[in-house]
Amino acid sequence: MQIDKQKIMDLLTDRGDEAKAKQADSDLPDQVDTDEHRGALEKLGVSPADLAGRFSL
Repeated sequence: MQIDKQKIMDLLTDRGDEAKAKQADSDLPDQVDTDEHRGALEKLGVSPADLAGRFSL
């Protein structure tokens, strides 16, 4: 699944984790492939299942 980095940053901000949102901004490309970037997402505490459940693409 492809998802815009800003949506991931918004998810982290909504969770109250500004530090991880800033980390996502620096670590992730503008368009995130949840399969390709699974490891980076897991380090941020975001699972592809979280994203699929939150965003209908």
